[in-house]
Amino acid sequence: MLNESDDICRDDLADRRSFIRLTVAVLATILTRASEAQPAEHVGSVADLKGQAFAERQSVRRELGRAAPLFVRDLVGTGADSRLTMRLGRDTTLKLGERARLTIDRYLVDAGGEIVLESGPMLLERPARSGPIPVQIRSGFGLIAVRGTRFFAGPSNNVFGVFVERGSVTVSAAGHRVIVRPGQGTDISHPGAAPTTPAPWREPRIRAALASVL
Repeated sequence: MLNESDDICRDDLADRRSFIRLTVAVLATILTRASEAQPAEHVGSVADLKGQAFAERQSVRRELGRAAPLFVRDLVGTGADSRLTMRLGRDTTLKLGERARLTIDRYLVDAGGEIVLESGPMLLERPARSGPIPVQIRSGFGLIAVRGTRFFAGPSNNVFGVFVERGSVTVSAAGHRVIVRPGQGTDISHPGAAPTTPAPWREPRIRAALASVL
């Protein structure tokens, strides 16, 4: 039979559990607000724009124009028949074609970072004279590890294509990895498929790919 002391102990245990839950909730709220209060990290700006483009961060959307600033965690998107040129750091140029969606997930200016390509075509370019910096482009099709180069990635001939004009990139998907060198391209037919063996792209396909972002 429970006595009065047992009831007191049980009530005390319940109070402690309630206090712990309240403390955890308060700390979570404080950490979330502190994270949201941190200033956005500036990583670049819009160099050129044809049509419409936007950037969205923490559910706040802003329309982009020339010289508009870009920040880490920005989801950048373009409208129909639009072209967007972004400058990240001093030497990295990133171009998007129409209806593209790209997130600047992590980027240290002139030291590399990670970008997520959600949809649409893109072209990354760095001057041949500039030193290589480690950049990763992630998409639903695979991972592209980049060093100083000029390359295209996005829809091409009804697949996801990667074409290198200068430098080289490493494309990884479905447990396979290929190195794509100048003049070569590789295809990924669908998410979960492996990249094809790199091979030269014909001129009409190259022109069509570049025209989608230029």
